Amino acid sequence: MKFELETEYIELNKLLKITRIAQTGGHANIIIESGGVIRNGEVEMRKRAKLVKGDSITVEGTTIDIV
Repeated sequence: MKFELETEYIELNKLLKITRIAQTGGHANIIIESGGVIRNGEVEMRKRAKLVKGDSITVEGTTIDIV
């Protein structure tokens, strides 16, 4: 899936909510804290990691390319 970034960056937990991978902000934080997010091939544990164009996020088998 592609996510079109309209600002300089988006925080990881907000991306999970917007794309409906997480039902709530708390759910997004649980996914992140459990090591369930891969950013550009490495586990991302920062809830508010700033994602920018070109980043690729994989969560629960779904890949999101930020464009």
